[in-house]
Amino acid sequence: MTPAEFVPRVLAPGAAFLEALTGTHTNEAAQQFLMTVALQESGLVHRFQQIGNGVPGPARGFWQFEQNAIHARPAKGREWGLLIHGTSAPRLRVVCDALSIEPTGSAIWRAIEGNDLLAFACARLLLLTDMDPVPLDRQAAWLLYANVLWRPGKPHPDKWPNNWAAAKAALGG
Repeated sequence: MTPAEFVPRVLAPGAAFLEALTGTHTNEAAQQFLMTVALQESGLVHRFQQIGNGVPGPARGFWQFEQNAIHARPAKGREWGLLIHGTSAPRLRVVCDALSIEPTGSAIWRAIEGNDLLAFACARLLLLTDMDPVPLDRQAAWLLYANVLWRPGKPHPDKWPNNWAAAKAALGG
């Protein structure tokens, strides 16, 4: 899927769905960040992590969520996991109820691969777990993605500038 197709097919419906259910607004900075992350993680192509010969890896959805990102025990004194964090947990439970998905880490993780509304909600809610405003600067956004929220095993910093530009262009910026 191209970035121009991703906006009306995934990003806009996901944002409208989450806002209608939970009142969670997705401003332009959040849209830019989330679309860049989806480009970085999946290229807007892979709904499950590709680890070779078509064998799926542990990550699911365009934002490539691993199960421990949805439900994990607090780590290093910080709440971690969408079903645990005080900001995301109540909202994610509302989303799960609306989509008839059991609000457990394993059920959500299994459903993300085929449910773009759920995948968007998880990505947007993960962004809410950081107390700072969503960065407008490409480098600050990279640091948030790579070091705080997604923490990819293979981060590919060389791809971030082009993905940032592609997301910005698709969003009309």
